[in-house]
Amino acid sequence: MFAGQGMFAGLGRFVVRRPWWIIATWIVAAVAVISLAPKLTSSSDEASFLPDSYESIRASDVQEAKFPAQENVGAVIVFTRSDGGKLTVADSAEVVRVSKELQAQRIPQVEKVVPGAVSPNGLVQTSVVAMPKVTDPSDTKQQDAVKTLRTDLQSDIKGTDLKAGVTGSAAQALDEADSSKKAGLLVGAGTIVIIIVLLSVIFRSPIIALLPVVVIGLISPMATGIIASANKLFDMKADSSIQELLTVVLFGVGTDYILFLLFRYREALRAGEDPKSGMVHAVERVGEAITSAAGAVIVAFAALTLSSLGMLRSMGPALAIAVFVTLLAGLTLVPAVVSLLGTKVFWPSKSWQREPQGSGFARLGASVGRKPVVWAVLSALFMGVLALGALGYKANFDLAGSSLPKDKESVVALANLQKGFPAGTTDPTSVYLSSTDGRALTALETAKFRADLKGVDGVGSVAAPRLSQDRTTADFSVVLADPPASETAMATVKDELRPTAHADAPDGTKALVGGITAVYVDINKAVDRDYSVVFPVAALAIMVILGLLLRSLVAPWYLMLSVALGFGATLGATSLLFQQIGSQPGLMFMLPVIMYLFVVALGTDYNILMVSRLREEAREGKSPREAVATAIRHSGPTIGSAGVILAGTFATLMLAGNSTLSQMGFSLAFGIAVSAFVMAMIFTPALTALIGHAAWWPGHGDRQESPASPAPDQDAGGPGESSTAPGVPPAGT
Repeated sequence: MFAGQGMFAGLGRFVVRRPWWIIATWIVAAVAVISLAPKLTSSSDEASFLPDSYESIRASDVQEAKFPAQENVGAVIVFTRSDGGKLTVADSAEVVRVSKELQAQRIPQVEKVVPGAVSPNGLVQTSVVAMPKVTDPSDTKQQDAVKTLRTDLQSDIKGTDLKAGVTGSAAQALDEADSSKKAGLLVGAGTIVIIIVLLSVIFRSPIIALLPVVVIGLISPMATGIIASANKLFDMKADSSIQELLTVVLFGVGTDYILFLLFRYREALRAGEDPKSGMVHAVERVGEAITSAAGAVIVAFAALTLSSLGMLRSMGPALAIAVFVTLLAGLTLVPAVVSLLGTKVFWPSKSWQREPQGSGFARLGASVGRKPVVWAVLSALFMGVLALGALGYKANFDLAGSSLPKDKESVVALANLQKGFPAGTTDPTSVYLSSTDGRALTALETAKFRADLKGVDGVGSVAAPRLSQDRTTADFSVVLADPPASETAMATVKDELRPTAHADAPDGTKALVGGITAVYVDINKAVDRDYSVVFPVAALAIMVILGLLLRSLVAPWYLMLSVALGFGATLGATSLLFQQIGSQPGLMFMLPVIMYLFVVALGTDYNILMVSRLREEAREGKSPREAVATAIRHSGPTIGSAGVILAGTFATLMLAGNSTLSQMGFSLAFGIAVSAFVMAMIFTPALTALIGHAAWWPGHGDRQESPASPAPDQDAGGPGESSTAPGVPPAGT
């Protein structure tokens, strides 16, 4: 017996002998954490995630230092005529009246409501709502202000020929929060329904179907509380979809671990063991496998701490904490509960007493064993062709606007605004010109610099400069011709506006370009840097885990090759579906990072299960091709069931009605399905059969070992398959 298995056997005996202690400990810990932990907050303020070295952040620092009282455009009220015609003089007078009335109501957070000019085509007029600069991403006061503003606005325009809506950053944040709240309910309900239905089909037992819901329902708020405490302690920030992602990770991964344990427990019962010793055996055999699998996931998530973006840097530890808590529950809480229930956990089904045939997986295994070259080529072609779609991938940075339903007020108002004004009106870009020697700027310098900015392609207008109190810094408000988060606007800032501002700054001055579009440009640069750091580190860390687990230097390389192909296929399929077929402007900019980590980490889980079984069969003296046939027959049902459940839980994100979460849901569900049914079940076994004994070099893990324990070994992966030869220690479930 391996030392690791001996440790898990000891853990299993401890849990089975003291189940009530274990359950009580979990309940007390959960109550303590939930009652004491702060609330988990989220943020859609992309600027807060960038390091201080980026130009947009340095520009923000200049604004705070030199223009502390500068009015921030929190929202924009967009007025049009109800009949779609041009605004009259009387209409404009009504806009002024409404603006004054809204300001007179002294709505908290609303500093000013300033009516603007009518658009050149006469169709649109705006009022700018000045609000304080947001410093705390969790502060929702401005969203509350928009709620009040919208209600009062509709009351004030009643009886006029006007229609009006509120857009801008605060309005978008409000609509996004409302959308996310509904998304959270849908995702939570959808996840639970899918788990109950699929487990009912697999085990035909209502107790098992409800077991993950009850257990994970207990640890989910506990994990969230621990993450919230870590956020507060280490000043971490969560992105706006972290709560939905946490729900899916906890239920999806947790159900997988429960599934592996129950399959092994059922096998032990079929082998003639009593319920107590059967659970000890299950923890002993499944412990090493799910701990290694969880370790791969945790290491992959932890690699996000190397990201330069605070958003991703905080997401990694949060998800790693969730997986770690789930692993602890899978090794202690679940065995304790099941050991109390015994065979009643399978009620009313009697299938746990019978050995299923598994003929479909047996036929697949036999075919892959006979023709590994054919299956390896077919599976590689399938993933490779889909991966070509990744060449068309484009990043989208408008996480609020592009992901909101089209009927949200901020989206409708923005569309009306663009009928008369440049699309960048809602979020002007700020260019700061500062003297480097402390002297005051001259009128000639600022006038020439403004003229240079006006000549930049993609710039709609440049307002007259505002000088700081000491006249050493000038602020130029630049309205771009394109929507602030669009690819065109980003190109304008990156390739035109910044180079012009830097080059044309007068001698003795320097220019910095800030604003939301500049933030997106810098995020894009940061993400490119993260791809070159996070991806390789995560892959290397997982390869080390695989090498230690399998005691091989060869297997980790082709296992990671299979995962890389799976990642490419997933990104390609997602790009084709949402960009080509769905005509969306691009995929969420951080999706490839999230996708990579999930597909790599969770795909490696399934590879671990399959390769461990392959090694076990090889130790019995089977040839590489015979080992493949038997491994797929035995482990296929487990991997298939786990893959379907996990893919199904991720797919619930598509219920949110939010394009960002829909992209995430599809990509992760598709990636898990490819990992389970193409990578782990076909490509990896086929390559192992072709490589043969060399796959285990230099450890020769496929060599038969002398029995070190009289305990009979069970199948390493399949639900309800026959046991393996006595004395052969399986490496995983």
